[in-house]
This record gives sequence, structure tokens and C-alpha cells, in this order.
Amino acid sequence: MKELLDEAYDRYAVPSFVESDPVQVPRSFEQVADAEVMAFLTATIAWGQRPVILRNAWRIVDLFDGSPHAFIMQAGPEELARIERFQHRTFNGIDLTCFVLAMRHLYLAFGSLENSFLCSGAFDTMPAALARFRDRFFSTPHPLRSEKHVADVRKGAHAKRLNMFMRWMVRPDDSGIDLGLWKRIRPAHLLTPMDVHTGRMARALGLLSRKQDDLKSVQELTDALKRFDPEDPVKYDIALFSLGVHHGDQ
Repeated sequence: MKELLDEAYDRYAVPSFVESDPVQVPRSFEQVADAEVMAFLTATIAWGQRPVILRNAWRIVDLFDGSPHAFIMQAGPEELARIERFQHRTFNGIDLTCFVLAMRHLYLAFGSLENSFLCSGAFDTMPAALARFRDRFFSTPHPLRSEKHVADVRKGAHAKRLNMFMRWMVRPDDSGIDLGLWKRIRPAHLLTPMDVHTGRMARALGLLSRKQDDLKSVQELTDALKRFDPEDPVKYDIALFSLGVHHGDQ
């Protein structure tokens, strides 16, 4: 099994993977703050067809005048009114405005998005970090409708988009895919982003027995992948996802 997964990782985890993947959006920025803003927002809208995800993520970049962090921190009523017309499926301009103001609060309170996941400047566990982040993100007045766009792991959510965001930010840039910009959270702490392709392939390979996609399934799969690489189990997400896309119906 390890040989199969390693071979798939070596085959698919190459720079050309980025050409059709949403990670290309945050990778286009040199400054950490710009990259993490767009990584979070791109991951947030990463459901549906990838060309549509990419088009709308680049649309956000345009609405932010090409300077995501500056927009988050400085946008006034006129700029915020401009983003009200944004729409990606059920994530609309109301939600985008909420996210801008929530991220502004996090930067002012914690200095960076990475810090907003930590407990007194240190990391404990990923489920705790994701729950803590959600609490802090929605700690200021906000539309209740926007809460559905940040997964709640305390309710058992598999949190695919949050875990993908964490993978992008934490895993090292050794294959030209993930960004590896955050250093206080180790790759060993990551949880596998569970999407339909990853889950289907993991079950086909006997790595996952649980039928539903939830937090327990994510933890089961991540524990299984740690047998093959305890320090970087989530690198196999790229392998499982790609195998699922290319061979899922075979």
C-alpha cells in the first residue's frame, strides 16, 4: 500500500498539478499575509466545478484590487459596497463582507491568521484548533447565514475546506503545490481534507471503513495514512484525490 501511495504521490504531486487546482490563487502572492487571505477565501469557496472555483477566486482578487491583506485591513464602506455583488453558489456578497470584517478582527486581535488557530501561542490538536478558530472568527456581530461557510467540527463536520486550507499553509513547498508558510503547526498535526474523490478511493483501498464523511472518518483516514508517513500523512491527500479523479470509475 505504501508503495502504491508513494508512487501516486510522486506521479501527481508535481508543479503542473497547480495549473487546474485552486491553490494556484494563493501561490500567486509573495507576501504571507496576502497568500493566507486568499488561501482562506479560495478554500472557502472550493466546492463545485474547479473552473468556476478558479474564476470566482480570481474575481475576489480583482475586487480586492490585487492586494488582499490591504483590502481586508483598509476597506471602507465604498469598497465593501463593491463586493456585495459577489456570488459563488450560496456564498454571496453578504458572506464575503462578513469574512472581510471577521479577518480584519483576527488580524487586529492576533496579528496573523496562523495565530488565531493557536492556544496561548502554541498548538494543541487540530480539532481543537479548528473549533477555536471558528469561535474567534464569529466572535463579533455577523449575519447568522455566514456561519454555514465555516465548518463546525464540534458537530462532527469533516471540515474539508478548512483542512485543505491548513494543508496549503502548513505542508512544505517540496513539490511546488502547498505553500508551507506557517511554521508553528507541524505537518504531522494536519487532518486529511475529505472530499468525494479522496473518500471513495480511501474506501476502495481499505484505508477507511466508516461509510459517512465526518470528523471520525477524517481521523480514521489520517491515522491510517500515518502508518506510511507519520510526519507528513496528509501528503497522501494529493495521491488519493488524483487517483480518485483519474481512476474513480474504473
